[in-house]
Amino acid sequence: MAQAEIGLIGLGVMGSNLALNIAEKGNRIAVFNRTVEVTRKFYAEAGELQGHIIPCETIEEFVAAIRPPRPIIIMIKAGDPVDQQMELLKPYLEKNDIMIDAGNANFRDTMRRFDNLKDSGLTFIGMGVSGGEEGARHGPSIMVGGTEDSWKRVEKVLTSIAAKYNGDPCVAWLGENGAGHFVKTIHNGIEYADMQMIAEIYGILRDGLKMSATEISDVFGAWNKGRLNSYLIEITEKVLKAADPITGQPMVDLILDKAGQKGTGKWSVIEAQNMGVPATGIEAAVAARSISSMKDEREAAEKVLGLPGGELKVADKAAFIKDLESALLAAKIGAYAQGFAVMSAASKEFGWNLPMPVIAKIWRAGCIIRSQFLDEITTAFTKDPDVANLIVTPAFAAMVKETDGALRRVVSAAVLAGLPVPALASALGYFDSYRRGRGTANVIQAQRDFFGAHGFDRTDGKDAHHGPWGSGAATF
Repeated sequence: MAQAEIGLIGLGVMGSNLALNIAEKGNRIAVFNRTVEVTRKFYAEAGELQGHIIPCETIEEFVAAIRPPRPIIIMIKAGDPVDQQMELLKPYLEKNDIMIDAGNANFRDTMRRFDNLKDSGLTFIGMGVSGGEEGARHGPSIMVGGTEDSWKRVEKVLTSIAAKYNGDPCVAWLGENGAGHFVKTIHNGIEYADMQMIAEIYGILRDGLKMSATEISDVFGAWNKGRLNSYLIEITEKVLKAADPITGQPMVDLILDKAGQKGTGKWSVIEAQNMGVPATGIEAAVAARSISSMKDEREAAEKVLGLPGGELKVADKAAFIKDLESALLAAKIGAYAQGFAVMSAASKEFGWNLPMPVIAKIWRAGCIIRSQFLDEITTAFTKDPDVANLIVTPAFAAMVKETDGALRRVVSAAVLAGLPVPALASALGYFDSYRRGRGTANVIQAQRDFFGAHGFDRTDGKDAHHGPWGSGAATF
């Protein structure tokens, strides 16, 4: 029997779908699951794809079934289980074999694993996979971090299974060690911000304009035909239109307002803070999910504090809905700009040389944040790959100027009506702070010098770095 081109461990939802995708594209794949019955069931249900699948019931059989140097995808729960699986594999592997973590791993774990294998003859790939269950089965966006040699070994298989955008595969080698998983983390951070902004717009339509789920669905459907065309807008239309099979009511109205999270958004915020790069949209989205989980506290607080007494004042409903569309576009631009700025800083810090135009390209299909304007982001970074921030490129500066007024009107109206819009407001604050050449941090520097003698730089460049604060200064 011919050996497999690649192996995969972990036949859960994502792993089994990825394995079927690999087989369907004509690649021979060996599969293994700790529970033998799962492997047998997977193979039995693979139908006409069985000819491309080698089901294995032991690690020894599994490793022997793969052509050296062996690339082995590990698709199991992130964290310690991955380390444990690697230790179980290592005794059966040979020089240049490649272990591939395709889960949502913390990139620092990926860097550690990469370093731990340096003198072993084995190597490691941290592979970000976006697109969920559907993407894994039919074509995800794939972000690869590892040695260039290990990438070349898996390039053919990964290119065959990746989503395609106008024929271009949405997969790329992005750099050494943790590069792929870092980019996937920031992808997820942008995803958090995008989803939160959509939810805030939904809240304005529901609670401010008193529109039904079906009516709101129609609004998102119309927006998806324009500049906001994206996967998240598309599915928002669908989830708002869906009816509960039990009651016939809109399904979304029966879903508890507590959002889950698995950590990637939080990691994005932590790394942005570590590098001193503002990612306020992602921060607001992560905080909003945390507040959403405090359902009992929120209900108790409403009884004590009541809801704000304001009312959404809208003179022209159609014009305001148009403003909502522009405001969402503006806020979305801010979230992407922040995400790419974080990646740019990480690229310098970790020596990855992340290719920004390529990242934008491979996000155009397959992934959760795919959207129409990723083409425009690709063009902007291709013209100026070292630009300080996406929003100062000519195309995006024009879009921000065009949509700024709508974002300002929407945030103002929502705040006066007591409708929470933390992510939309954070985008407005980000634009207003970033575009202002003379800010207010001078008073912060004065305060820091007063209580801590931290010093400051002067606007006139003179060599005097402390203020005349008197005897009470710097005594705490």
